[in-house]
Amino acid sequence: MRLTLVKNTVLLFVIILISCGNSKKKNDGIHKTESEILNVVQNDSTLVIASNRTELYLPVLKGKRVGVVANQTSVIFKEEITSSLNTSKKDSNTHLVDSLLSLHVNIKKVFAPEHGFRGSADAGEHVKDGFDTKTNLPIFSLHGKNKKPTQEQLSDLDIVVFDIQDVGVRFYTYISTLHYVMEACAEANIPVVILDRPNPNGHYIDGPTLKAKHKSFLGMHTIPLVHGMTIGEYGKMINGEKWLKNGIQCKLEIIPVKNYGHQTPYSLPQRPSPNLPNDKSIELYPSLGLFEGTNINAGRGTEFQFQRYGAPFLNKETMLFTYTPVSNFGAKYPKQQNKLCYGEDLRSEMVKGEMTLKWVIKAYQNATDKSKFFNTDNFTKHAGTTTLQKQIESGMSETDIKATWQKDLEAFKLVRKKYLIYD
Repeated sequence: MRLTLVKNTVLLFVIILISCGNSKKKNDGIHKTESEILNVVQNDSTLVIASNRTELYLPVLKGKRVGVVANQTSVIFKEEITSSLNTSKKDSNTHLVDSLLSLHVNIKKVFAPEHGFRGSADAGEHVKDGFDTKTNLPIFSLHGKNKKPTQEQLSDLDIVVFDIQDVGVRFYTYISTLHYVMEACAEANIPVVILDRPNPNGHYIDGPTLKAKHKSFLGMHTIPLVHGMTIGEYGKMINGEKWLKNGIQCKLEIIPVKNYGHQTPYSLPQRPSPNLPNDKSIELYPSLGLFEGTNINAGRGTEFQFQRYGAPFLNKETMLFTYTPVSNFGAKYPKQQNKLCYGEDLRSEMVKGEMTLKWVIKAYQNATDKSKFFNTDNFTKHAGTTTLQKQIESGMSETDIKATWQKDLEAFKLVRKKYLIYD
C-alpha cells in the first residue's frame, strides 16, 4: 500500500559484516573492527533514514560518552527492504546500538520508552530498569514512575542520541518521551542528536487540538491529534515554542532523512509498537485510537489490532461482525477479554489524508447501554478536550464536529511551518 523504504535502484547501505573484530576480541557478534563497516554509494533518489547517514553523525559522537534513547525501531538497514512491515527480509537491519558499538562508539547506557528497548511490553505496562542481554548495557526505563532521565543518570554522559520511529499522533507517547529527554538534557547542558525518520501519517493535519488544562503523558502540548511532523521537526517545535520547563532550550542537532517530503508515502519495516502490526493499523490508528478512551475493544487481543472494533454491548442486530479478544503478544489483558464482541472489520476501509470520527460515532449510536461507553477521564486525555465527548453524546454529525476544529488547525499550521525540515 505504501511505497517501500527504498526502490529497485542501487540499494547499498552501511553493511555490518557478520564476522567479529580481530582475533583478540571476544567473538560475541557485537565487537567488529572499523574496517568491517563499509560505506557505499547510494542513488540520489533513494530515501535514506538518518540512522543510515552515519557520515553525518559519527564525527559528532567521536570521543564522547553516549547515551541512546532507542527501541526496536532504532535500526540501520543493511539491504533492500522489499515489502511492508510484516514481511521485510529477515536480518535486513542491525540495531543502532549494536552498530555503534561495532564502530567503537562509547555507549554508556540506553533509555527505553513505552514498550521497552526491544518493544515487547504492553501499552501502558510498567517497563523496568535492567540490562540488555545482548550488549550488557544498562537500560533505564522512561515509562512508569520515571518518565524523565534523572540528572544522576545523565551525569556520565556527554551527548544523547534519540532514534525512535513515531507515527504522528499526539497520544502516541514517543513525543512525550522526546520532551522529557530534551528537558533533562537541557538542564544538564547535554546536547541531543535526533536521528530523524519519516512520519507515515505526515501528509495531513487533523483532529481536535489539546487544551492546556488537559495535558498528560498522552498529550503534553497544545497541538492537533494528528500533527503532520517528523520526530525531528517536532523536537524543533518543542525547543522553538519553549515548551520545556521554565522555557529552557535544548542543544539540538537533527540528522535529516534524505530525499523525503511530507507527501512521500512510507511503509514501516518494523512494528513501531506491539499493537501496530502493519500499514493498515498505522493508517487507522489516528481514528481508532480514540476507542482507547472508551470501553470498546479496538482489536487488541487479536491479530488485527486497530483494524476492527467491538464490544459485547454493541447492537448485535446492526453490528454483524464478531470476534473474541484473548490475551496475546502486546495485550496481556485486552478490553473485553474472552467476551464475544459485536462490531466492524475495517481491514478493507480506506482513509486518505484525514482522521475520521465515523466509527466512534457509529459505535456510540449502537451502544445498547451508553453508560458503559465512555471512560471519561481517559477519553478526555486522548481527545485533549472535554468538548468532543459532549459533541458525540449530543448527536452532532462528524461534519459539524470537524468544523469546530478548523480555527485551531489553521493556527497550528502557521506555527508548524516555522519548524519544517521537509517540503
